[in-house]
Amino acid sequence: MDRRRSLLIVGGGTAGWLTAAYLAKHLQVAEHARLDITVLESPDIGIIGVGEATFPTIRNTLQFLGIDEARFIRETSATFKQGIRFNDWAQTPKDGARHHFFHPFEAPFSTDGSSLAPYWLLQDEATRAPFAEAMTIQSRVADAQRAPKRPHEGNFAGPLNYAYHFDSARLAEVLAERAVELGVRHLKGALQTVELDATGAIDHVISVEHGRLEADLYIDCTGFHAELIGKAMQSPFKSVRDILFADRAIACKIPYDRPDAPIQSFTIATAHEAGWTWDIGLNGARGIGCVYSSGHMDDDQAEAILRGYIGDTAAEIAPRSIAFDAGYRQKQWVKNCVAVGLSAGFLEPLESTGVVLIEAAVAMIAELFPHNGPIGAPAFRFNELMTARYDNIITFLKLHYCISQRAEPFWRDNRNPASIPDRLADLLEQWRYRPPTRFDFILDLETFAFFNYQYILYGMGFKTDLSPGRAEFPNVAAAETLFRKIRGFGERATQDLPSHRDLIAQINRFGFDRALESA
Repeated sequence: MDRRRSLLIVGGGTAGWLTAAYLAKHLQVAEHARLDITVLESPDIGIIGVGEATFPTIRNTLQFLGIDEARFIRETSATFKQGIRFNDWAQTPKDGARHHFFHPFEAPFSTDGSSLAPYWLLQDEATRAPFAEAMTIQSRVADAQRAPKRPHEGNFAGPLNYAYHFDSARLAEVLAERAVELGVRHLKGALQTVELDATGAIDHVISVEHGRLEADLYIDCTGFHAELIGKAMQSPFKSVRDILFADRAIACKIPYDRPDAPIQSFTIATAHEAGWTWDIGLNGARGIGCVYSSGHMDDDQAEAILRGYIGDTAAEIAPRSIAFDAGYRQKQWVKNCVAVGLSAGFLEPLESTGVVLIEAAVAMIAELFPHNGPIGAPAFRFNELMTARYDNIITFLKLHYCISQRAEPFWRDNRNPASIPDRLADLLEQWRYRPPTRFDFILDLETFAFFNYQYILYGMGFKTDLSPGRAEFPNVAAAETLFRKIRGFGERATQDLPSHRDLIAQINRFGFDRALESA
């Protein structure tokens, strides 16, 4: 006779409810009496709210869960995200001159498996288009404040790759409702104690409201508190403060200055002397935050930068402070306890990796789930894969800092070879003579593809010298034709696609069923 398996998720928020809904769907909890999932959610634990931007993988996740895209957009104040615009990252602004580049979600255009990147690298630096603009149409579409899709294209479809900006608290509510529909039991109550057995595994937990709760697998979604994986299981935390220096953020939301103000379909990341600010356009408000290193800037200076960025209405805001230590648990699955979300680790919100890491963890738990045998059997493989994923994301985030030519101490310290991971240093040396390729990365261990690295490298002015091998790239005329086509396709797309604000307004009023009259 099959043994019944039970899972207890401690903590709600995006991590807890995404985990619950995904596992309930994947494991078909509603159809299988031998499986049950319970969420113990404390009303006293707030949602951090820095993860209000996502990566395109979220579309597959929401579709898998059976959540209607139009409903998701309406109920979470969501907007579309086509990438990130980086302001002032390459150089310190001087005499009014500022640098910016775009990191789109769309992969660079290629034909017959051949990359156009070498031909762009061999063009005249003084006259060539920016890398993202030359390689995709998405840069033009986003700059023109157009949406990545049209009203009739429906759920999760469209000609361009995209993710979302959203209100994270409201997303948790949508996920919770869906999880309950999929058979998850919801208990509202606070965790009081965690009791271990003689082997060091969790024997049971005690809730103030519900008393003793037992499960086969305990999933820690208690955020920075890490009540299970950290306090009870004593899994060590590996700080990467020696690589990623930022450890503070202050955040707020502000209204648009007028009802018809454009909503940008990209995150704006603006560098400052000791970190960067984010600017996220939601439906009805902008989420703005200042990320900084307390070793290079004090709290008052950071608040002054935030208020200076906001401008005239800054006096009306009361920003919220968030302290964090970038890093992760060295073992995120210990015996019968596995951590997901902030309890597993946290990296600054640059490139929106928070929800991506939740998605990666829960997908692995679902695929590796032991329907019989020891509940901790997948722990070694899970820890190995998640550690590699964290390390690779850290490498990608560090890239944004260590190739900057900004002059301030924070940025100079980021260029110190001692702070650059060996793998990244080796790749940067190789990329001086060739562009990044898919063979530089193992897909199942990565969040970002080789072309994501290309967008950052060449957006920030990194030099790859192919001139000694110019003769090995003879198809210059054909490449120039393709570059012209991309430019033409981009111009046409800005005419064919609706404005971002108009599409969001249409979806909120009618869904995807009616065409925009104002497009």
